[in-house]
Amino acid sequence: MTPLLVLLFGFHPATAVGTDLLYASVTKSVGTAVHGSQHTVDWRIVRALACGSMPAAIITLFVMSRVGALEQGASGVLNLLLGGALLLTGISIFFRPVILRWADQRFDTGDQTNVSRWTIVLGVALGILVSVTSVGAGALGTTALLMLYPRLSVARIAGSDIAHAVPLTLIAGLGHWFIGAVDFPLMMSLLVGSIPGVIIGSMLASRTSDKVLRPVLAITLLIVSVRLLTA
Repeated sequence: MTPLLVLLFGFHPATAVGTDLLYASVTKSVGTAVHGSQHTVDWRIVRALACGSMPAAIITLFVMSRVGALEQGASGVLNLLLGGALLLTGISIFFRPVILRWADQRFDTGDQTNVSRWTIVLGVALGILVSVTSVGAGALGTTALLMLYPRLSVARIAGSDIAHAVPLTLIAGLGHWFIGAVDFPLMMSLLVGSIPGVIIGSMLASRTSDKVLRPVLAITLLIVSVRLLTA
C-alpha cells in the first residue's frame, strides 16, 4: 500500500506511511477478531512482541518528530528505508522455505526463556521498522516467528502476528497523526475500497497454489523496492 501511494499517487512517504498504518490498524482488527474466534492467536507471543515493539515505536516516532520527517528533504531517506524494507520482505517471502530449513538447524528453540527474549528483540525491530516504513509486521514478522516457534501451526503464527500488528499500527499511526502525517480522506477511501478488494482477493487466493502466489508476491515487492531505491 505505502509504495503504491508514493510511486503512483505522489504522496510524501511519511504521509503514505502514517495513513497506511491507521488504515491497517482497522483492517487488522477485523482479522484479529476472526483469528480470535478460531482460537488461532497465541497471546503469550503477542505480549512478548508488544513489550519490545511499543516502546520502540514511541521512541522512533519521537525521533521522527524531532528530525522533521515531513520535510521535503526527508522523502529521499524515507524512500530508501522503505525500499530496503520491501527488499527484505520480498527476499523473506521468496526464500522462506530455505530460511526456515537453515534456521531449524541452527536455532535452539527448546529454551523457552531464550525464545521469549528473542521474541522481545523481534518486537523492537518490528516497532522501529513499522513506524518508519509501515512494512515488516506481515511477511518479515511471520518468517521470524516461524523460526522461533517451529512447533506452532502456521495459522497460529499468522494469527499472533496479526493480533500484535493491531496495537503496533495503531500506536504508530496515532504518532504519525500527531506529527501531521495522516491523510484521513485518503484513509477512508482506502477502507471503502478494501472491502470488495479483500473479498475478491480472498476468493482468488483460496483457488491459487502457494507455489504461484509466493514468487509472484516476492517478485512484485522486489521490483517495487528497486524502483524506490533508484528513485
